[in-house]
Formats: sequence, structure tokens, C-alpha cells
Amino acid sequence: PLLLLLLLLLLLPLPALPAAAPGDFDPYGVLGVGRGSSQADIKKAYKRLAREWHPDKNKDPGAEDKFIQISKAYEILSNEEKRANFDRYGDAGESQGFSQHQHRQFHRFHDGFYFDESFFHFPFNSERRDTSDEKYLLHFSHYINEIVPDSFKKPYLIKITSDWCFSCIHIEPVWKEVAQELEALGAGIGVVHAGYERRLAHHLGAHSTPTLLGLINGKITFFHNAVVRENLRQFVENLLPGNLVEKITDKNYIRFLSDWRKDNKPHVLLFDHMPVVPLLYKLTAFAYRDYLSFGYVYVGLRGTEELSSQYNINVYSPTMMIFKEHIDRPADVVQAREMKKQLIDDFLSQNKFLMVARLTNQRLFQELCPVKKSHRQRKYCVVLLTGEGEKFAEAYETFLTFAVANTKDTLKFVHIYNERQPEFADALLMDEEKYRGRSAVVILERRNNAGKIAYKALEEAWQGSKEDNFILLDLLDQLRTDPGLLSSETVVADLNDELAPMFLIRWLYSTLDYISDCWDSLFHSNWREMMPLLSLLFSALFILFGTVIVQAFSDSSDTRDSPPSEKEETAAKTEKNDVSFSKESNSRIPKKGFVEVTELTDINYTSNLVRLRPGHMNVVLILSNSTKTPLLQKFALEVYTFTGSSSLHFSFLSLDKHREWLEYLLEFAQDAAPIPNQYDKHFLERDYTGYVLALNGHKKYFCLFKPHRSGDEGGTLGSCEDFDASLHAEARGKPSCSPGSRSIKNKLHKLSFWMERLLEGSLQRFYIPSWPTLD
Repeated sequence: PLLLLLLLLLLLPLPALPAAAPGDFDPYGVLGVGRGSSQADIKKAYKRLAREWHPDKNKDPGAEDKFIQISKAYEILSNEEKRANFDRYGDAGESQGFSQHQHRQFHRFHDGFYFDESFFHFPFNSERRDTSDEKYLLHFSHYINEIVPDSFKKPYLIKITSDWCFSCIHIEPVWKEVAQELEALGAGIGVVHAGYERRLAHHLGAHSTPTLLGLINGKITFFHNAVVRENLRQFVENLLPGNLVEKITDKNYIRFLSDWRKDNKPHVLLFDHMPVVPLLYKLTAFAYRDYLSFGYVYVGLRGTEELSSQYNINVYSPTMMIFKEHIDRPADVVQAREMKKQLIDDFLSQNKFLMVARLTNQRLFQELCPVKKSHRQRKYCVVLLTGEGEKFAEAYETFLTFAVANTKDTLKFVHIYNERQPEFADALLMDEEKYRGRSAVVILERRNNAGKIAYKALEEAWQGSKEDNFILLDLLDQLRTDPGLLSSETVVADLNDELAPMFLIRWLYSTLDYISDCWDSLFHSNWREMMPLLSLLFSALFILFGTVIVQAFSDSSDTRDSPPSEKEETAAKTEKNDVSFSKESNSRIPKKGFVEVTELTDINYTSNLVRLRPGHMNVVLILSNSTKTPLLQKFALEVYTFTGSSSLHFSFLSLDKHREWLEYLLEFAQDAAPIPNQYDKHFLERDYTGYVLALNGHKKYFCLFKPHRSGDEGGTLGSCEDFDASLHAEARGKPSCSPGSRSIKNKLHKLSFWMERLLEGSLQRFYIPSWPTLD
């Protein structure tokens, strides 16, 4: 009897356990409102508690957890559907993609077996979120006040995540690895939790999770590729401007180092054995682009021997050199087996300015000649006011020599062109006749940010003689003990920005950026955000071209009843069944109703695949010389209904010529086409005829169609009466009724269904790092 009782208990269905979250979380209790409260009462309670427990204002250790509970409670009660679910089922969490009714059906389907969330250890709520993201969490005010201004110094990679997000779990290992790597290189990392920072998520334009985006110079760019390490690194690298680092060789290094006169910056050279510029160096160049110009020397490249010998470079260790006014020798050098960000920052921060920098804007003047903060922190600027050209070259060179010999922390040597900064020169020289057409030296100290300065000018014009050097040196010695030596005071206006681009160029760059943003938004942004712009665009088009459109319709209505010409009747007849093929006859004009299939060769490989426009795909049929005619006929018949799409191109590839290219590509689709064993003597005989590849050249992925396998595939059928006779008439003018042609054509059976899934975007995609060469 006991055994029988146990069997009955096992056979009886277990009652479904409640699908709701544990009852210890009550959103009504968290907000302090009743179950019958209105939305206005709930919102009022939320605002009051959010202000009280916000972590930025409340320093209580438990403030952050309390604030998260308040936000979670408001998220449930502010949504009528979630609130009804909680009132009915006690569900205090967000749905995992299915309703409570579906959840109960799930329990019944599994005869009452209950799978607790803790069994899977999925971080579906705030208590189980990964702690590695906590230091990257962003709040709205923090993002606006700190992250956006900081994006002008380094790019940011930002992840938008939320609770109950399955996809967020899948990308987590890759995200951790990439975040740690990029942060060590100098990029910024941010994480936005959409459930608790809804305002910031909407501000960033993220309407789903997970979403990855880049931020640079205050501009947002969305990531749309597969979440793998290489793609994320390339995405961050593509955010950076393309002209940050110049490739330097023996032919252009003298020109590069001599440009310090033009751009008024020290020039940095990194010597390394990597063929491409390291991402660390690019990020550094972006951070210091306002102060320094950067060049990269690949020491393993032919054409850099003279450069390496000139500066005695050790080709086995990365070497960084900084050049100022003298290009024959570096002003400073650092060498290390592995360049680290901190080492590079320390090196560059000490060499941000030339020995005698030219004051080209107000920001540079404020940095080189700061306002005194105390008597112990006095900073003096020795300014050479001179002109441009060979006439003033000697005066400048002697002043530079004097500055190099008198480098002190309290002194900064600078120069200025009188013609480019006339207001500044007139305020110091008072337009005295003895300085007209000659150089002058002034010692000054800034007293406040409003432009007030104390100064003293050398009584005579600066000619660079030994006597001038002694007079200036004597004044600087007196200045150390007697700050009152600067007896004159005046107020100078802000300096003109000499290197700023013209207004027309700035306007052009702004217009190009705006057009680029609109183009990117057209393909990737949420359509709800694009509706106002599209409405405005279509309204403008209707107003501008309305008359032309009406006229066009009226003209077409007049000709609608006219009898068709003989050519039009012929075209209409041939449009029904005509299918033709062309190898590479670009001069041939394609006729409507024809399928143009181009052979993919090394001549048109770049234009038809590698540089294919975004959004376009090339559908390639794999065939051999023996199967060419029947496969092309069947291929044209299967894809004929899809030729109306301008984004699809159709080609065929000869297996006899390009087997190695195909084998390399199929290695990235191992589950669909196993890699042939190179030691297998039959692998060269593997039959790939009938394979179809849809290649996306821009995004570097492909979709694969494998030939249909049927029972008669190996047989030889001698007749093909059931095949479309009109197709034979158009293809080479000869019917393909040879033995086995029916079997070959069956390989492309159901290709049209595969094409439909291709256009829907539901096919599996196989990504590759780069397209191999076809030759």
C-alpha cells in the first residue's frame, strides 16, 4: 500500500508554484501609497522620495539601494499593465518577455515543475547585477556636466542595459574584456541602466537594450555590428579623426618637423615595429591634438633607414621623441619595451609648448602666462614683439638662444607678431617711434583675468647683440629680488585666434556634419525621432515640386489612351519570359525582364564586392564549367522575382578558378560547411557547385545557401520536359537535356524561399575580418 501511494503521488501533477516575485518587495509600501491611489498621487510620492534619497544628495550608505527600490516601485506603478499584473498576481518585477498567463501555461506544460531563477544564476535584477559595471554607471547630470566635455579629449564607449535583458547577458564577457582594454589605452567607458536612468537613456536615443554607442566631441554614434572584440576596437578607432597621426618616412620627415613654424606646436615621433599605428598612440594624439602634432615611423618599412640612423633609433624598443625649434636633435626622448598610457602622459605634459612659443590665441596666453596666485607663485613672461620675414629672423634666433640658456620655472619665453596682434603690441609699446619696424622685448606679469598686466619694456629695441643680452639678463636678476621693477600697468584685450578657420570653412564643416548625422539617422535611428524631419522634408518637396508633379500626371493621362507603338508591344511580350545572362559585358544595355548575372573575376572583384555600397548585397552562384549552363538557367528562374530590388546584384563564380577563395570563406561558416582536411586526398574534389553566397561587402558578412539534397540527386534523367521551355529558348538557344541536368538543377530547389528569408534579414550571418583577394 505504501508503494502504491508513492506511485500515485508521483503521477499526480504538482501544483504550479506562483510565478510572481517574492513578496518582500511591495511597490505600494516603498512609495508609501495605497492600492487605490491615483497616478498623480503616485508621481507626487515618487518625486518627494527621489529628491530625499538621491545618492548625489543623500550621503547615507543605503541611499543608493533605497533610491533603486523607489525607482523600481515607480516603474511598476506608473505603468497600468504592470500595476494590474502586480495587483492580480503579485509580480513585482518586469516581465521576462512573456505574460503571467503564458507563465502559468509554461508551468502546466511542464506538469508543475518549477525552475527557480537562482538555479540559473542570471543577473536579472539590481541585486544580482555585475559589480564590474558599477564604477562606470552614469547619471544624467554626471553625463551632461562631465562626460560630454570630457569627450573632446577622449572617445567614450557607452552601454545601455537593463534588468530582464537576455541579450545583455550574452555580450557581458566581451564587454568586460573590451572595457578593461580600452580604459587602459585611454578611452572612456560608461554604463547606463535604462530602468533607473530612463531620462538619460532617452536622451541618448536608446529605445532598446542592449545598445552600444560611441561619444566623441559631444556627438553620438551607434554601434550596429556583431559584438565581438575586434568590431568594438575598430568602432572606437573609427570614432577618431583620420588625420591625427601622419605616416613619416625618409621623404617627408624634414617637412613634418619643420612645420612647427606654421602650426606653432612641438612635433612628436613614435618609432615602433608595428605596421599600423597603435590605438594607444591615436588616443594620445586625440587628447593632445591642441598642443602637439604627431607622426608615426614604422621602422620595419623600407624608406625609414635614414630617419632611424639620423636619430640613432633602437629598432627593437618603441621610442618616442619630441622636437621643438631644432629639428636636428630631439628636445626630449623616452624609450620603453612597452609604452604605457601613464608614461606617455607624463612625457607629453612636460613638453606641451615650444621653447619660445608664439602667442596665437587667448587660451595659449593664459596657459603660458598664468595669473599670479601668491607672491611665491609668481610667473613672468618675457615677450618678443617682432615681425615676420627675413628682416626679423636674426632678432628671433638670438632671443631663442637666450631662452634656451635661461630655462627657469618662473620664466616663460614667448613671441608675438605685431601685425597679427596690433592691439596687444600697441598697448605695450605705446606706438613709440623707436620701436617702429624693429623688435622689442617686454617683461610682463598678468594681474587678473580681466586683462590687467604689469610690465616693463627694454628701453632700446632688441637687436640680439651681446649688450642686449646683458641688459635683459640684468633685468631678470633684479626681478627675482624686486617685483616692483614692473612699474607700468595697462589693460590688454583678448588676443585674436590666428589659427582659427574662416567662417565659411567652419560653416561648411558644420553642414557636412549635419548631413552625415541625418544620413546615419535615416538608416539607424528610431523612426519616431525621424518623423518631424521627414514631415518637414516631404512638405518642402510638395511645395517646391507640386506643380511639376501635377503637370507630369496630366501629361501621362493624355498619353494613356494612345495606342502603344510597335516597340512597346514587342517589349511587353518579351517581358514575360525572357531571361538572359552576361559575363562582363558592361557595354550591353540590360533589358527589362532579364536577369543579368555577371561573372565575379579579379577585375571587377573590388567594385562588385569590396567597395559595394552600404545596404547592397551580391548574390553569387558557385558553379563549374560542366554545370554552368543548367545551374545558370535554374538560378535565373529562382531569383527572377527578386530582380526588382536595386540593392541586389547577381553574379557567378567559377569553382575551377577560385576554389581557394571559396574554401577560405567557408572556414567562417563551419557549422554550415565543415573545413576540409588538408591531408584528405579527396578534399580538392569536394563538390561546391550549387552553393549560393549573399555577400555584404560593406559590413563584411555573408549568408550561405547549401544545395538541396533529394533522392534523385545522383541519378541521370534523360528528359526534362517539365522544365520551362521558354527558359531554354533564351539561354544560349539550346535546351539542356543532357543526362544529369535535372539532378544539377535540383540543387537550387527552394532557392527562392532562401531569397525571401535573405530580404527579411532572418538568415544566419557569418562575419569575416576582411575580404580575401580573389587572385
